[in-house]
Amino acid sequence: MTATTAAFLLYLAALFVLALAAWRRTRNETDYALGGRTLGPAVAALSAGASDMSGWLLLGLPGAIFLGGLTESWIMIGLIFGAYLNWRFVAARLRDATGDRPERAGALTLPAFFAQQAQGTAGARQAVRALATGLILFFFTFYVSAGLVAGARLFENALGLPYLSALLLGGGVIVAYTMAGGFLAVAWTDFFQGLLMLGALLLVPALALLSPELAAPAPGRLDLFGELTVLGWLSLVAWGLGYAGQPHILARFMALRSAAEAREARRIGMSWMILSGLGAVALGLLGPQLLPELADPETVFIALTQSLLAPALAGVILAAILAAVMSTIDSQLLVASTALAEDVFAVLKPEASARARLNVGRGAVLLVAATALLLALNPDSQVLGLVSYAWAGLGASFGPAVLYALYGRGFSARGALVGMLTGGGTVVLWGELDGGIFELYELLPGFCFSALALHLLRHRPASSA
Repeated sequence: MTATTAAFLLYLAALFVLALAAWRRTRNETDYALGGRTLGPAVAALSAGASDMSGWLLLGLPGAIFLGGLTESWIMIGLIFGAYLNWRFVAARLRDATGDRPERAGALTLPAFFAQQAQGTAGARQAVRALATGLILFFFTFYVSAGLVAGARLFENALGLPYLSALLLGGGVIVAYTMAGGFLAVAWTDFFQGLLMLGALLLVPALALLSPELAAPAPGRLDLFGELTVLGWLSLVAWGLGYAGQPHILARFMALRSAAEAREARRIGMSWMILSGLGAVALGLLGPQLLPELADPETVFIALTQSLLAPALAGVILAAILAAVMSTIDSQLLVASTALAEDVFAVLKPEASARARLNVGRGAVLLVAATALLLALNPDSQVLGLVSYAWAGLGASFGPAVLYALYGRGFSARGALVGMLTGGGTVVLWGELDGGIFELYELLPGFCFSALALHLLRHRPASSA
């Protein structure tokens, strides 16, 4: 057994210890879906960051900068700005709005939150809940697939496994501990994974800078704007719009111990994100100078780690990439499975026991993972492309609805239905078109059209008609 393999196995063993501890504390659907709303600021912040950034931060973003230079960092700039606004204006309000109240139980999922907040008939509110669940399952399937591809590439490169074997191994590990421990397992593993990711993103670029083989960067690679067009710039910074609509991130807000702790969590989360983002950008910039013949730019972090570090330490750092991948997949599997259990099964069978809903949630993890696994069978899938599509779909479908439900007046069930369909539909159709205005990242038009539909179809009191 190599030192790298030993480090991997030790890391995986630690995950299962955490999952076992969380399993013993998971007694009902509230524990499974939101950890009993017991997250402190540090765990909420780092688990949100880790589940947000994922393999994209360590594979997709460095790969994009490896190819395109510093201009690609506008994605990270847009995300940092969007994440700050999300923590500042959504976190505390959403935690307060989804908490238990004398007149009703708190919402455990985003679809349930929409159904509670929307004004309209009971049937219309249930339709909102069903549509939101369907959109989560559709777009999360692509998102989970992106994570499985990233994890398989890691096992393939680090352990020399065939792609299919690597895919099944990575997917099996994630499904096992997500099913066992639920939200607490996901949140606590994401917390430690976030720390590991940060350490790796600071250490490897620092060692690359000290390498005697480091050459001067090619002309233009450090130009922040380069040959960017207006549409290209808007497409990159528009990524930040997606934050308000990501259910796996919003779940961390809903799981906070109290709304008052969102402020401290914001400070921790933004510090982590800025430092991690700088490390990822540095990886992409330094990669071509040290590895000019690298065939797959998205493996630049893996290649630098293997070339700069001793095998044992390389195994620990490569475990950080695995951590990044796992931290998003487990969160998305949990949100998707909880939506099936709470927003489909519990609605169809309201008499079902808490234990039955918990078991359905665990079984749904397998269903979503198996579907995503089929999409990930293509080894040529690009991590950034899959993430881009899913991020846009969720951001455009749910972002405007979340903001309107929290801040707008007249959030109607009809508006929510049309707004979510408009946002998600725009992303799907826009992505199939090419040239001219259709080169714009589909999240931006989808978000705008969804917001417009919500406003035009807002609820108006009869007296003002």
